[in-house]
Amino acid sequence: MTMADTIAVMNQGVIEQMGAPDDLYENPVTTFVANFLGQSNLILTDIIDGAGAEIVVDCQGQKLGVSADRCHAQGRKAWLGIRPEKIYAGPVGDPERTDTNVLTGGRITDVSFIGVSTQYLVAMPWDQELMVFEQNTGRRPLFKNGDEVELSWSSEHAFLLDADQDAHAGMMTPEDRE
Repeated sequence: MTMADTIAVMNQGVIEQMGAPDDLYENPVTTFVANFLGQSNLILTDIIDGAGAEIVVDCQGQKLGVSADRCHAQGRKAWLGIRPEKIYAGPVGDPERTDTNVLTGGRITDVSFIGVSTQYLVAMPWDQELMVFEQNTGRRPLFKNGDEVELSWSSEHAFLLDADQDAHAGMMTPEDRE
């Protein structure tokens, strides 16, 4: 990714997506590409308004937006994708939050301090854990297990993929590492 101007991501001999490294990472068109080039949170949603510059989805009863140019879903169901480093985890009712998309009801279940960043696992009310990477800037204290949080991000940082794709496609398994 650091040496190429153009990359082709192949899956079993078929090109899934080709383009500049940042385009493939920021705006993948398949779940395979989203998972193969880093980590992605994929949440099953329903598209409720597909017209206009922003697509509106229903995510477990909460309305979220995605820039239309980042929508690669054809049906009414879609995987909402958001990279862990694009999510801001804040305390409930955080006055500093300015992003347009907000998911409420999160609870921190794991905190991993990695030095430059902290990785959080956040349990959501619909029995899915989302991953959040936060840079350790020292601007605020770290969350602890059990803390309630809201997750937020800008609509231009999310993407939508067809729901009929395997949400785990492209992920490394322990067998792949051997």
